[in-house]
Amino acid sequence: MSDCIDIHTHIVPERFPAYAGRGRDVPWPEMAEAHACHKHVMISGKVYRTVADGSWSVPRRIEAMGAMRVARQALSPMPELLSYWLPLEDGKALVRYLNEQIAEMVALAPQRFIGLGAVPLQDVDSAILELEFVLKKLRFAGVEIASHVNGVSIGDARFEPFFAAAESAGAAIFVHALRPAGQDRIVGAFAEQAVCFPGDIALAAASMITGGIAARRPKLRIAFSHGGGALSMLLPRLVHAWNAIPKAKESLAESPAVYARRFYYDALVFDPAAVRFVIDSFGSSQVCVGSDYPFNMGDNDPLGTVEKSALDAGTIAAIRSGNARRFLALPA
Repeated sequence: MSDCIDIHTHIVPERFPAYAGRGRDVPWPEMAEAHACHKHVMISGKVYRTVADGSWSVPRRIEAMGAMRVARQALSPMPELLSYWLPLEDGKALVRYLNEQIAEMVALAPQRFIGLGAVPLQDVDSAILELEFVLKKLRFAGVEIASHVNGVSIGDARFEPFFAAAESAGAAIFVHALRPAGQDRIVGAFAEQAVCFPGDIALAAASMITGGIAARRPKLRIAFSHGGGALSMLLPRLVHAWNAIPKAKESLAESPAVYARRFYYDALVFDPAAVRFVIDSFGSSQVCVGSDYPFNMGDNDPLGTVEKSALDAGTIAAIRSGNARRFLALPA
């Protein structure tokens, strides 16, 4: 079996509990029957997405992993389910349910799955408490968070206590785009996943640098999905600004490139030349396999894309599993 570790996969539970909160018109998710082996994720009475049973079925997921030559997956929630817009008590209830569902999947195949849970980041204190729960009680490697929280970039100072707690606890943080900026400017029949996710991930990663959290939290293990999005193109501009603008240089002790090359990234960029560019931008030690399983914007052969990238055997081995082991703090 391949030793490949995929850090970017998602789960959707087969069902959700009925809404038990006190709010009105709360966008609590539900599942509805669809065609064979699929269900509709319903939010506010509308179909948000139709998902296949690999979203919750461990046997179906393991079958797909075999075809993809993936030995282990990190399981994180479908990003929309992070639900930062819910009232806090509702949000806490939903992420606890998601975390327990992930834990059940991990327990069915602990050698194949690693948990990356959810936290209610709309309230930093509550997020820290849930982080402690998933690390200590559920034995997850860390959590998934979104690129922003209700429009506020994760690099904003209000979130630093959460990142300080994650750094102290040795948690892995996986960042995914969610309700990205620019959706109102899409032209044609392309979804925000195709057009806007790369920019939103770049905004998130840049905010961690420009806001200073990356400098103040040098041991934080944080990974950005979709190859860091547009950050690889943005980084030279950030470096130039740091050199050209006195206030920018005063705000950071080292070049933005230093901090960007501490972050981790998945290789989910679909093209071998793009994989090489991500590696050239951030370093071969910082890139991991990512598939976005089980969604249709994913890569059904993520390891194959890496293998076609004209890389040396040592780099391929690092991307296949070594870098993910460091990111997730797994035994060598």
